[in-house]
Amino acid sequence: MTDTIFHLAPSPGERAKAALGRRNLVLVGLMGAGKSAIGRIVAQQLGLPFIDTDTEIERVSRMTIPELFAAYGEEEFRALETRVIKRLMRSGPRVVSTGGGAFINDKTRKQIERSGGLSVWLNADLEVLWERVNKRDNRPLLKTENPKQTLKDLMDKRYPIYALADITVQSRDERKEVIAGEVLAAVIDHIGKDERK
Repeated sequence: MTDTIFHLAPSPGERAKAALGRRNLVLVGLMGAGKSAIGRIVAQQLGLPFIDTDTEIERVSRMTIPELFAAYGEEEFRALETRVIKRLMRSGPRVVSTGGGAFINDKTRKQIERSGGLSVWLNADLEVLWERVNKRDNRPLLKTENPKQTLKDLMDKRYPIYALADITVQSRDERKEVIAGEVLAAVIDHIGKDERK
């Protein structure tokens, strides 16, 4: 009698994790793009820790994001955000979900790049973002007379900078697991292209 050994093909999560090595996977994009929700699923499929930078900022400051904005303003908040992300980029691998303005900050973007982090832009259109964010009252930048127009203005200003990310994945009205799978496939494809160069 002979023993039969089956070799199962590695899952997309296993393949992406092997491709990433010690690099951090950093999700960027506007509020409502799904960075936290999709990031948690991606981290689970990779078998890596997940960190939301907004949650980490709230933990270290002992204040909520809206409280930080109200007390110190956006500029001081961004400085704190940069320091937190710099600390997080020192070790890995992990999946990191950043706040919507983090990647816009040149210092933060360069820190992600210098640390070898792989940036993924979750790109969503206005209607998808609006549907996701208009139900919540915890978005300091949308506390304006016309929040949907403010969101559109943020898109116009930020999308050219988000486009500098290593990878772009379309976030849309689809199950989070589907988008997470597309992120993993894009990571495998991107790193494979880098290795073939």
